[in-house]
Amino acid sequence: MKKMFQSFALIINYKTFIITALAVFSSYFCYHYNLTAKFPDMLVGVAIVFPVVFSIGSAYTRRENALQRYSDFKGHAIALFFASRDWTTSKESDLPIRMQQMVHDLISKVKVMLKQNETEWKTSEKEMYGLFSKLSNMTMELRALGVQSGEVSRVSQYLSKIIIAFDNMKIIHNYRTPVTLRTYSKVFIYIFPIIYGPYFASTFHDYSADLEYVMPVLYSFILVSLDNIQDHLENPFDEVGEDDISIDADEVKEFLNQN
Repeated sequence: MKKMFQSFALIINYKTFIITALAVFSSYFCYHYNLTAKFPDMLVGVAIVFPVVFSIGSAYTRRENALQRYSDFKGHAIALFFASRDWTTSKESDLPIRMQQMVHDLISKVKVMLKQNETEWKTSEKEMYGLFSKLSNMTMELRALGVQSGEVSRVSQYLSKIIIAFDNMKIIHNYRTPVTLRTYSKVFIYIFPIIYGPYFASTFHDYSADLEYVMPVLYSFILVSLDNIQDHLENPFDEVGEDDISIDADEVKEFLNQN
């Protein structure tokens, strides 16, 4: 029950109540001054609902891609740790310990970066590529520890896939739903329940007493809730919405310690 209320609180917020209050006031004002009009209902679907649902679908697809890219990043990083631990003939090297810490540092850095804005990203990206450079040097130590050249080549492929997965996550983070489409949707979502006041006023006689404002309230709640859902799905890495991707470097390190 608690989780259900938390989910409800994410889609019903202060914006919902502000737009609802303005829609109710607009409807009252138009009814009081006899400003009525029969606007077509299909306008809501064509102008607002369809673009918003398209944006939500696009954001959900991007989240699924982000999950796949993060899995690639984490999976190949863990594979490098196992290679440093199991493929070497000499078991006295501290390479596995350093590799385990490197996996933790990479995942921790990715988690921080994916919550940053574009102005903070450049500095962090330089630090990330510094970690990639250290990781590359560490993989070259495998030669001196008895790992065959073919297996070293495979390890280099793991490193390449980690970098590619990171770059894919960067693209998902920086390039989201088209800005113009989001702006269009937000503008119409916020002003639609207000400018539709004449239409809501024209339907007052169709409802029983005390139910006249049901339509403006419903329209406001539905449209703003859809916009809030889109906002939470827009960035799958910020860990604000319940559908966001959870990145836990400490948990990964703990699993590696247990194996």
